[in-house]
Amino acid sequence: MSDEKPATPDNPDKADKADKAAEPVEPPQPRTPTPMPKPKTPNLALRRLKAGFKPSRGQAIVAVVLALVACVAVVQVRVNRADDGYQNARREDLIAILDGLGQNTRRLESEIADLEERKNSLSSSADKAQTAREQAEAQVRTLGILAGTLPATGPGVRITLNDPQGKMTSSNLLDAIEELRDAGAEAIQINGLVRVVASTDFVDDPPGIQIDGRKVNSPYVIEAIGDSHNLAEAANFPGGLVSEVTGPQIGGTAEVNELPTVLVSALHASEEHRYARPAPSPTK
Repeated sequence: MSDEKPATPDNPDKADKADKAAEPVEPPQPRTPTPMPKPKTPNLALRRLKAGFKPSRGQAIVAVVLALVACVAVVQVRVNRADDGYQNARREDLIAILDGLGQNTRRLESEIADLEERKNSLSSSADKAQTAREQAEAQVRTLGILAGTLPATGPGVRITLNDPQGKMTSSNLLDAIEELRDAGAEAIQINGLVRVVASTDFVDDPPGIQIDGRKVNSPYVIEAIGDSHNLAEAANFPGGLVSEVTGPQIGGTAEVNELPTVLVSALHASEEHRYARPAPSPTK
């Protein structure tokens, strides 16, 4: 016989135990294993792409050569385009351009020879101080001519421009001066009154032109010292001074005379500089 007592209201603990014993017991569930990380497989396509962006030494040399070829091609195209302007020029124009270039070359060669002669003279002279003084005085005379503070004489041209209708402007006269300078003019004066230098200004003052504050009227007589042939060619160059003055826009006349001797006696009054001062000589 069993000693256990039946569940009664007086014995609740035994009733609870009996209910729990009657419930089915679930078996323990197995734990889900943690997945291991998958090993990364090498991306061959990506590696090849990265390797393609790292040029080898041979590829770098080829790139440099191609860049040089491209630069040469661009320069050649620009040179060809620049030459196109001379292909349509007339023979007379080309001859005048060639004469101007030849004149500039001879002038530069003369300056080089003169400088070399001065250098040799200073090196071989017994009295170097006296030689240097003489050369300095000659340089002062040359600079005085260029600055317009000393008169000058030599071969050149006299250009007479008549403007009966008063249509010439300061820009026309300035263009004429620039053409003469480009042709090698070393000293220029207008109407025997005004010396043309680097600081000369031209202002319209109808009927006439003010040059450095002085009124100048037609006819305008330009006297320039230099190679007379080159100066005359520059004035008569097609599209240049003579063509401009005698054209329909002005309707004037122009006369160019080559002279063995031209006297430029007008002087430029030098002004004291307000701001510019001579720079000190560099120390060795």
